Amino acid sequence: MSMRLRSSTWMRLALVVAVLAGSVTLLSSTKSPFTERDKAYYADEATVNFVRPGLIIKVEGVDIAADNTVRVRFRLTDPRGLPLDRLGVTTPGTINTSFILAALPKEGASPQYVAYTTRTQGPTPSTSPVVGARAVQAAADNPAGTYRVISEGLYEYTMTTKFPANADRTATHTVGVYGSRNLSEFNLPTNYDDDVYNFIPAGGTVTQTRELIKTETCNKCHDPLALHGGSRRSMELCNLCHTPQTIDPDTGEPQDMKVLIHKIHYGAGLPSVRAGKPYVIIGNAQSVHDYSGIVIPSDARNCAFCHEPGAKQADNWLTKPSRAACGSCHDNVNFATGENHLNLPQPTDNQCANCHKPEGELDFDASIKGAHTIPRFSREIPGTVFEIVSVTGAAGQKPVVVYNIKTKKGDVIKPADFTRLALVLAGPTEDYTWAPRGYVSEDPRAASVPDGNNWRYTFTASLPANAKGTWAVGIEGYNNVTLLPGTTQQMTQRDAGVNVVKYFSVDGSAVKPRREVVSLAKCNDCHSNLSLHGDNRNRIEQCVLCHNPVETDAAVRPAAQMPAQGIDMRTMIHRIHTGHELEYDYVVYGRGSVAYNFNHVGYPGDRRNCQACHINNSEQLPLRETNSWVKDPRGYLDPVGPEAAACLSCHTSKAAASHALANTTSLGESCAACHGPNAEFSINRVHAR
Repeated sequence: MSMRLRSSTWMRLALVVAVLAGSVTLLSSTKSPFTERDKAYYADEATVNFVRPGLIIKVEGVDIAADNTVRVRFRLTDPRGLPLDRLGVTTPGTINTSFILAALPKEGASPQYVAYTTRTQGPTPSTSPVVGARAVQAAADNPAGTYRVISEGLYEYTMTTKFPANADRTATHTVGVYGSRNLSEFNLPTNYDDDVYNFIPAGGTVTQTRELIKTETCNKCHDPLALHGGSRRSMELCNLCHTPQTIDPDTGEPQDMKVLIHKIHYGAGLPSVRAGKPYVIIGNAQSVHDYSGIVIPSDARNCAFCHEPGAKQADNWLTKPSRAACGSCHDNVNFATGENHLNLPQPTDNQCANCHKPEGELDFDASIKGAHTIPRFSREIPGTVFEIVSVTGAAGQKPVVVYNIKTKKGDVIKPADFTRLALVLAGPTEDYTWAPRGYVSEDPRAASVPDGNNWRYTFTASLPANAKGTWAVGIEGYNNVTLLPGTTQQMTQRDAGVNVVKYFSVDGSAVKPRREVVSLAKCNDCHSNLSLHGDNRNRIEQCVLCHNPVETDAAVRPAAQMPAQGIDMRTMIHRIHTGHELEYDYVVYGRGSVAYNFNHVGYPGDRRNCQACHINNSEQLPLRETNSWVKDPRGYLDPVGPEAAACLSCHTSKAAASHALANTTSLGESCAACHGPNAEFSINRVHAR
């Protein structure tokens, strides 16, 4: 082996000695900036103190010289604020950075950035419908400029792009920096960060910025926002390039943020897509991105779900409608001719707000809120409120339920007047495994009798003679109501009640509700208002009554499509959210023998973050409140153990199933031996990012 070492290697060795001799005490005495979700959390202390994983980019100033040369001062540190070497010599990991320079014009109803750093992009003849066209796109400074070390971790970057001589120096200008730090040689991931810096070249305080949607709002689903390889992580940075000036030359599609984001998130619902034209963007290195299958987890009409309060221009969607923004979803409207716009041409945005006011007198009118009214949230819906007052019943008996139904105003609704009503009996709560399906569902409308101000219903089904512990009754249903009666927009809408589940003891023991595994609030971070099966099921505690370990879709699955599909909640939800990453088709048959294929689903977050859905550490092994094996007729293992049922629904390979089988004996599953909280391959550790 050669005794000659690169100078950088010597410097690294010297640094190791210095770090281990002095800095270890300093660093280990402070709180770690990493959590159990970070891979660096599990690295040994010496490696962490040497490598100092993580990357923080901070722009500290911008200077414009007399010859319009632009110089950017920026700092590179680890999460503790200690300096990093851009070249990876005195600290591990080369750091690559890119710079954007853009201006925010002062004029216009809703001004957008104009980037000074651009590139000329040409179409690919084999794919482009506009062969010969070339587009000037907002981009990073190219070719790359030069760097100068000011001090440890502090740098100056001189741009190749010159500041325009005719630029408005009194307007807000912004420098954006994005970068990456590759630590793969230390078995650690690549770190990413970005930063933006607002300034006025002529001097003064920045008062005008562009912020319609906050990054934190995107991260409710995206966990975190990480695009173009992972280095673009904030809406503030994305806004610098995704401007009206940027067009995809291969497809002619605008890359303007307000157009691009609306069209991507509406995806399969776009009129153009429904008419047969895919929504495709040709990206860097001619990568093809087809968004035609995207279905936003929240209703696309729920504009306020993304346009949340807190952003500086959060109300622009209400107060400043435009052809570009509205036409991005309503992309069958031709504003030049008036087609699909009541035959009214709209050559500018000047008149948009005259008809499309923020809010009108009626739902479903031409106002912004009215036109985006989701029928089940209409102001005209009276509202259904369920209450289960009590449930009584012992082993071998028919349970008796006392309940009532009212409107939100408190008006009583008779069960017989309800369009659909069901009481679902299931048990026991450790796992709903009552043979043969875990539950029974009965319609109480005709057989309910008055009980004071309530109604009383006796189930036709009896509890098992050997029933023990706690059981549950849930209520679900809806009433059909007519909205805008007598108008051309008259419609029938289901007014569904919020599910209520009541737990009761069948043997005198203490009532023990079913364990909580995930929270509805976390579901609604993406789904906004989770409601399934025609709005009948809208609470997790109701869903699990039917989606239990012993239930499958056999009752509605065509004979030719057998065997049945397991629909236990843990297997079904993991598989649905794994979607297009599954190694097999996941098709569930629903009411009317309708097939639902979930292989197109793309989870917008990172599935390694179990805490995005789980609460109470319910993903940890061993599972303490369930012992029931799960029916999975189409899986590799049937039945499958309760722990393997959860893991194999994401880890869908035959090898993973074989691993689970090999670690299951007549005594049960041994998963926790290797994957328990303190084990070498704990759930947190193997899912760390």
